[in-house]
Amino acid sequence: MEGSLPHGRLDTCPVTALTPDSAKQFILDNTALMAPPHVPEIALHLADEAHDLWQRTEDELVEIGLPPPFWAFAWAGGQGLARYVIDNPDTVRGKRVLDFASGSGLVAIAAAKAGAAEVIATDIDPFCVTAIRLNAQANGVGIEFLGTDCIGTDAGWDVILAGDVFYDKSFADRLMPWFAKLKARGADILVGDPGRSYMPKAGLEPLAVYEVAVTRALEDSLVKRTTVWRFA
Repeated sequence: MEGSLPHGRLDTCPVTALTPDSAKQFILDNTALMAPPHVPEIALHLADEAHDLWQRTEDELVEIGLPPPFWAFAWAGGQGLARYVIDNPDTVRGKRVLDFASGSGLVAIAAAKAGAAEVIATDIDPFCVTAIRLNAQANGVGIEFLGTDCIGTDAGWDVILAGDVFYDKSFADRLMPWFAKLKARGADILVGDPGRSYMPKAGLEPLAVYEVAVTRALEDSLVKRTTVWRFA
């Protein structure tokens, strides 16, 4: 999310079951190691225009056990949030950090590079554990992975980082009470958002604004104005 497959076709040896080995091979076959435009310090296994992973039919992805490959792209909110963390390392230095809905692990890797004491990346997509492990190894950092739905839980994290999470109303409605509860007991919650539809309109402090290059196939423009917010 190396060799590209023809549009709308499966390889002659398709992945037929999700296992650590098959997930790793699928990721390696359909991505290349590259730096996101706004975070050149970090290398990720990403799909680009030469890898038509996102363009394949939904039926084909389902057949090989793959949800939409959010992990294969550096989304605007995550790039902005990762940039902020690297540029402001005191945000996470020496702290226990949760990167929520981690995807590729970009923000988690940024937190680890910035000196976090512990970084937990969480995502319910089963491919993410492998993608994040590969990306962490490529950057020489250690990241723990949590593959369960952690909304409503609290393991005492000092900082919660979340990029591009306000794209769906029902999801946003679940997140807000959880974030409010974590904030009330003293956690610092930072969100990277390029103007997603269900971003809250109140209770947030803007920290930085970035112009982030993105993939035209996924967004409505080549650059997304992205804000990093802190829950106030």
